[in-house]
Amino acid sequence: MNDPRALLEVRNLKVHFPVEKGIVFRRRVGWLKAVDDISFSVAKGEALGLVGESGCGKSTTAMAVAQLQRATSGQVLFEGRDLAALSPRELLDARRNFQIVFQDPYSSLDPRMKAGDIIAEPMRIYAARGGLAMSEKEIGAKVTSLMDKVGLLPSFAGRYPHEFSGGQRQRIGIARALALSPKLVIADEPVSALDVSIQSQILNLLKDLQDEFDLTFLFIAHNLAVVEYFCSRIVVMYLGTIAEVAESAALYERPLHPYTRALLSAVPIPDPPKERLRRRIILKGDVPSPTAERAGCPFRERCSEAMARCAIESPKPVEAEPGHLVACFLYAGKEG
Repeated sequence: MNDPRALLEVRNLKVHFPVEKGIVFRRRVGWLKAVDDISFSVAKGEALGLVGESGCGKSTTAMAVAQLQRATSGQVLFEGRDLAALSPRELLDARRNFQIVFQDPYSSLDPRMKAGDIIAEPMRIYAARGGLAMSEKEIGAKVTSLMDKVGLLPSFAGRYPHEFSGGQRQRIGIARALALSPKLVIADEPVSALDVSIQSQILNLLKDLQDEFDLTFLFIAHNLAVVEYFCSRIVVMYLGTIAEVAESAALYERPLHPYTRALLSAVPIPDPPKERLRRRIILKGDVPSPTAERAGCPFRERCSEAMARCAIESPKPVEAEPGHLVACFLYAGKEG
């Protein structure tokens, strides 16, 4: 049953890639389980953070939500509609409502196009297909307005990407994402490629735009401090699965999953006495290969609290506390 509060629902999403060997006669020898049966929802107007180590499946999830990566199974519902079940025309129309801000502001902009044309391109595409009633004059006015909104001088519209700094390029990418007045913005690590001094400026800009345009965000990041600042709720991923889901304040004050506790123990505290007294949790071993076939909890090999059950069964998220889900047998029996 659809959640009436949700703008976006992801249900039992799996994205598996075949692993093949051989040069002439290729044969499949296994599967890389980039995303393995995850479910979450994003309410209208909220900013949901998706966090975890590199390779945990965050960006693959984002691409599957945007229908830029075909899912192996599961559903992505936007405003109650299953995006995978739409016709190409219907999907094109739906895509107006969810846009992406990419991680790398250097490779995500066409170096042959001027900034104004990059921002105008989505509007011109939809106008040419009859899906947007805008004249070229109206498109130009919208480009000028968007450049002002993201902190760029309208006179910069005639410049090429190589004439901008990294932060300015990301502002162009943000303006392009807003060109079609979307309801959902998928921000795939939008500040990770920027200098620390610029990151806060871009985050503050995104916050201001969220308030002004009533935007909903799916915010992908590996930096927990960034997610804490920007997101109201957080999903922690590990090896293609969901480890924990909670409101930001609850997650940082009382992380439940052993993996989340280890991640947060690595985040510096701006209080030297407390930082010196705090216990750092060091995870043993490396992240297992997502191609390996295994039973049980995906985190068990690195978990100091693993029990016999963890090697046999894979835990499903349960509500250990109100609004706080965790996939760990330490909280078995606390459902509801």
